[in-house]
Amino acid sequence: MSEIKGLTVAVVGATGAVGQEMLKVLGQRDFPVAEIRLLASERSVGKTLPFRGREKSVRLLEETSFEGVQIALFSAGGSVSRQFVPAAVKAGAIAVDNTSAFRMEPGIPLVVPEVNPDAIRGHKGIIANPNCSTIQMVVALKPLHDRARIRRIVVSTYQATSGAGQKAMDELFKQTKDLLSGEDAEVKALQHRIAFNCIPHIDVFQENGYTREEMKMVEETRKILGDDSIAVTATAVRVPVFYGHAEAVTIETEEKLTADEARRILQDAPGVRVKDDPSANVYPMQMDAAGQDDTLVGRIREDISHPKGLNLWIVADNIRKGAATNAVQIAEYLVRENIC
Repeated sequence: MSEIKGLTVAVVGATGAVGQEMLKVLGQRDFPVAEIRLLASERSVGKTLPFRGREKSVRLLEETSFEGVQIALFSAGGSVSRQFVPAAVKAGAIAVDNTSAFRMEPGIPLVVPEVNPDAIRGHKGIIANPNCSTIQMVVALKPLHDRARIRRIVVSTYQATSGAGQKAMDELFKQTKDLLSGEDAEVKALQHRIAFNCIPHIDVFQENGYTREEMKMVEETRKILGDDSIAVTATAVRVPVFYGHAEAVTIETEEKLTADEARRILQDAPGVRVKDDPSANVYPMQMDAAGQDDTLVGRIREDISHPKGLNLWIVADNIRKGAATNAVQIAEYLVRENIC
């Protein structure tokens, strides 16, 4: 990439947790940036953020902010994306959107680069970044799907508070401190107390009894894998962890897949790191994934309740691979394939 002429890149929602991580990942992966534009709401204008050893000022996000921008990375909420992504595209930029605003829109690619990179070529100015929980799951499942064709997925997630934003992380810290000090824990950011507790409720409940977060996993998985026949059911749970989502996943395949074969396949899969030696207490944990770009997989075992079933434990950093890194990887593909 160092031989490629630098690009003008905009980061929308630059002061948020994902926006700041996008800046970090762009720098760490040596993305060819000639100019970086940090865009946010009026309350953040004038703040500075580090990028490649220098402090960069945050500008006001306006519809005119994208003139001369080649790639715009969005992570400022769905309503912001719906308003400003069209302006970015109109100005000639390719928008990589980290919100749910466009994910299920027909004709808009929903991309995990290790899984369906060719979908990027069909973009019409907008490329959607999937939900964090979906990303890590399909990274691990795609090579197994290619080998044995997955027919059904049952997933339970154990999601960090960072997935609900800085206020939720702050609340976990404060509640923990207060409870250990013998004080009452105040609840504001989430539906219930999160310290020393798990909450089986992420996003809003739908008429079918599932939450919106759970239905994202159902719908997005099918779109990314390109197979609407896959049966998917999900339960999403918020847990008292700062960074890293974990998932207990059971798959049922068309062809028998042994645990040993699945382990060999995953050891060679892009973006996957196998940590699977239970006899030595080796398996993925959220603290292992924090700050990492790989998706960690372990507890690989055949399902004793189904002749073609397989169980996996999948862990990843939701802010990095689940958001910032995946978006930057999409941008890297655009550069590598000379699409932007």
